[in-house]
Amino acid sequence: MTDRFEAHDYYLMDELLTEEQKLFRDSLRAWLKKDVSPIIEDYYERAAFPSQIIPGLGEYGCFGPYIPTEYGGAGLDQITYGLLMQELERVDSGVRSTSSVQSSLVMYPIWKYGSEEQKQKFLPKLATGEFIGCFGLTEPDHGSDPGSMVTNFKDMGDHYLLNGAKMWISNSPIADVAVVWAKNEAGRIHGILVEKGMEGFTAPEMHGKHSLRASITGELIFDNVKVPKENLLPGRSGLGAPLSCLDSARYGIAWGAIGSAMDCYDSALKYAKERIQFGKPIASFQLIQKKLAEMVTEITKAQLLTFRLGQLREEGRATTAQISMAKRNNVDMALKIAREARQIHGAMGITSEYSIMRHMANLESVITYEGTHDIHLLITGMDVTGIQAFS
Repeated sequence: MTDRFEAHDYYLMDELLTEEQKLFRDSLRAWLKKDVSPIIEDYYERAAFPSQIIPGLGEYGCFGPYIPTEYGGAGLDQITYGLLMQELERVDSGVRSTSSVQSSLVMYPIWKYGSEEQKQKFLPKLATGEFIGCFGLTEPDHGSDPGSMVTNFKDMGDHYLLNGAKMWISNSPIADVAVVWAKNEAGRIHGILVEKGMEGFTAPEMHGKHSLRASITGELIFDNVKVPKENLLPGRSGLGAPLSCLDSARYGIAWGAIGSAMDCYDSALKYAKERIQFGKPIASFQLIQKKLAEMVTEITKAQLLTFRLGQLREEGRATTAQISMAKRNNVDMALKIAREARQIHGAMGITSEYSIMRHMANLESVITYEGTHDIHLLITGMDVTGIQAFS
């Protein structure tokens, strides 16, 4: 599938970016157009992950872009991180998910809470894609309430014994290392690094997905897994540790969803100008113009919201509630735009000739994972009222 995408910058947002930020974004966009967009629809239809793109994701800074260079990262700012996620999801949410997990849910906790030995061992290889990681928090019976997890580990003297299971884990079947959150004997949540090949550790792939089909999803199963004590993340414990990782990932999603919306809008605008009905382009009809005008308005609002959030995050001032607002708003916005774009494309909108239906299906996952649409609404509600409504 030829990638005809053109960016639409209605409020001249590029003027707010540095030359370096634009260079990283534009370089990634060019590579994605050349090597990823033409193959992604085929992989989506086959429900297969294009693993050959992993080295490229590493080369273009998509794995841990904000991780310091001393650990193999690109040492970039938070807005550049967001721009990279926007470009990836503009092509496919599953590709962005692969990068988000690697960056914010694996490299971030190792960088923030790991020992120096753990950082040196894992981060450089994760940054290049030589290692792939995954993040084990969600369980079969504990999604929005992760604090009720049952996965646990016991101190056996010279090692820990880990038991339990995690579900809906991106990258798990191909992961070399899993950042697993489990309770110790006192019920305190800790992060443990579980490595591929440890006896009793399996990561079966999940099948039958109608969404995120070009990314790989699986389970994590721990049956008396012996984990060396040096694999415990020493820097932080408690539920706040994994939730801080989710803050970073949700921030990336807020940017990524804009990419999906931009792609749908660009495709709809082109199609509306080219499609002739009643002797003239459908773009000349009032109802089509209404849809397009609302699309570009909502995208622009999301861009402004997320750019300001990036500034706050770079300054270390962004709150969890602010990130929740952006994640919820932007994914909802993108999903609505995908649906409107599908209508503008008419019957062609359901075909693989266009990316619309794939974006729409992918976004149905994005609106649920890493905090559901409703939970994020309640996080905002709690923030403005001071009253918690979900426990």
